[in-house]
Amino acid sequence: MIHSPKIAGLAWTSHGFGGRHDGPWTPVDQTARLKQVHAAGVVNVTTPGDAGTGDALITATPGIWLEIRTADCVPLLLADPVRRIVAAVHAGWRGTAAEISRATVELLRIEWHSNPADLIAAIGPCIAPCCFEVGEEVADEFPGYVIRTAPRPHVDLVSANRDQLLAAGLNASNIESLDLCTVCDPERFHSFRRDRGDGRMFAAIQLRID
Repeated sequence: MIHSPKIAGLAWTSHGFGGRHDGPWTPVDQTARLKQVHAAGVVNVTTPGDAGTGDALITATPGIWLEIRTADCVPLLLADPVRRIVAAVHAGWRGTAAEISRATVELLRIEWHSNPADLIAAIGPCIAPCCFEVGEEVADEFPGYVIRTAPRPHVDLVSANRDQLLAAGLNASNIESLDLCTVCDPERFHSFRRDRGDGRMFAAIQLRID
């Protein structure tokens, strides 16, 4: 299990980024999950269980784990230390192109009156630009985040999501990337790009019950 030092410093939260050997690690009866569709849908959660379709979860209800599943896509956990709200975001390349990270922060600001400058964000293990080789049709979705290398371009999804958070109002000092590439480390991480398998890793965050 991998933890973000920034979020770990918030005593009222629990969280983690699981690896390939961790499996589902939160209690089933306390966990909210989505049917992830690689888009930009954000779902508010007040009870555990099936939360419907989307790629980001938000809750202000203590005791509920918000879980996302990844195998190269960007797992992003957010916490508001003032309003005491948490969110979990699954940002694949389609979700990133649709600006799901920014959309999640915007919903926190509009619906929960969060100040984006207060938010803490952690980006977990995902495919890094060294390994995210794409075709031109995908590269065209990411102007400014393409690294031109032979024979095909590479895309930097971490920087794209970080910049979305900055554009939404987060402070750079409150955004933490663990800088771990899922493709480069087969011992620790699943990677769909590398293995073409169905293995998934589980990232989750929870408001603790006082």
